[in-house]
Amino acid sequence: MANADRSEILFEDKKPPLNRAQATIEANRCLYCADAPCIKACPTAIDIPEFIRKISTGNVSGSARTIFSSNILGMSCARVCPVEVLCVGACVYNVMGVEPIQIGKLQRYSTDMAFEKGWSFFTAGEESGKSVALVGAGPASLACAHELRVLGHAVTLYDKRPVSGGLNVTGVAPYKLKVDDAESEWAWVSKIGGISVATGIEVGKDLSWADLQRKHQAVFLGFGLGEDARLMVPGEELSGIEGAVAFIERMKLSLVSLEGVKRALVIGGGNTALDAVRELKGLGIADVALVYRGSEAGMSGYQHEWAHAKIECCRAHWHVQPLGFEGAGRVSGVVVTSLDENKRPIHGSEHVLPADLVLLAIGQAKLGHLVEALPGVKVEHGRVLHDGSGRTGAPGVFAGGDCANGGKEVVNAAAEGKAAAHAIDTYLRGTHG
Repeated sequence: MANADRSEILFEDKKPPLNRAQATIEANRCLYCADAPCIKACPTAIDIPEFIRKISTGNVSGSARTIFSSNILGMSCARVCPVEVLCVGACVYNVMGVEPIQIGKLQRYSTDMAFEKGWSFFTAGEESGKSVALVGAGPASLACAHELRVLGHAVTLYDKRPVSGGLNVTGVAPYKLKVDDAESEWAWVSKIGGISVATGIEVGKDLSWADLQRKHQAVFLGFGLGEDARLMVPGEELSGIEGAVAFIERMKLSLVSLEGVKRALVIGGGNTALDAVRELKGLGIADVALVYRGSEAGMSGYQHEWAHAKIECCRAHWHVQPLGFEGAGRVSGVVVTSLDENKRPIHGSEHVLPADLVLLAIGQAKLGHLVEALPGVKVEHGRVLHDGSGRTGAPGVFAGGDCANGGKEVVNAAAEGKAAAHAIDTYLRGTHG
């Protein structure tokens, strides 16, 4: 896939990397706290003071090893993690009125060097003779697969898409992580050997669950989320209205034409909506606005992301609810009503917000129904349930990532995938040993 064939190349890195001098200076600011609240804030529990200390002493290889030992997706997480509300947000410097340690940038410094130098830290364990199927080839499955190889089990990832990598490839904002970086990470993680990938295969359709279980001794469910949710209001079939996740994928994997689009609206108040407004602005649309039924303070998206969006001249319509769309063939506006503080429609407040393009960022479909043919697997509100370590109600079936947590961060997927790998290992050695 050539760079020139993707609209994402128009975006510059919003968090440029540190050079050696900058990394050394920043690492030497760390207090190396004994109780390390930054570790507690990291879903993968990276020993952050340890990896930073190693940077300060010039042992970058040791620093990278420390990171990857906890989180094999440490390179992408260094770029995409909301560190402001995780490790950096927990830094003790915050309560001292001092600029917190730039943990994400230091992690990127070490992991980028590991990729650049071609350092490898892990080898596959002694072959157990056991095989595990991983359904979905996104971050949770990749983290799970790598840990299973360390433990000596054979793994095959199945994905209905022609492209592996999940949202790291198709859904992350390009000013954080580009396709090339995500593909490089996949290749680097796969250097351990023995990670097989079967793309273009939809389990439950092209391959039955029963046949999958006959072929493998355990199954990991890591298939993520489904299509963008729809509003189900009049006019939604008009051209120029599409799901935000679908649009972001199209922009990352191909060239998109925005000819004639001068005004764009993104409906929603979550992190996907915030990514979408910033991306539309970055693609050159003059007027980009968020449409949200709640308040600025009450939006679910990260406030630091919205702060960046405002700097980039994105604006918002707060306390409005879409009622439908106008247009002749193509959308020309969104019909909305204003809401009071209790989110009730205000009588007579209906009006139209002009738009040449509308992206819907109101959530994605949960895919729990896909596992209805697996006896013992429980689903609640579309999410696959497990016991916290990945075990579902069915022997030999485990789950993690967005299909189970409903849609969290890449770092959560990495943590859940690794935890599930150890639960799978215990199962295989105990039940099938």
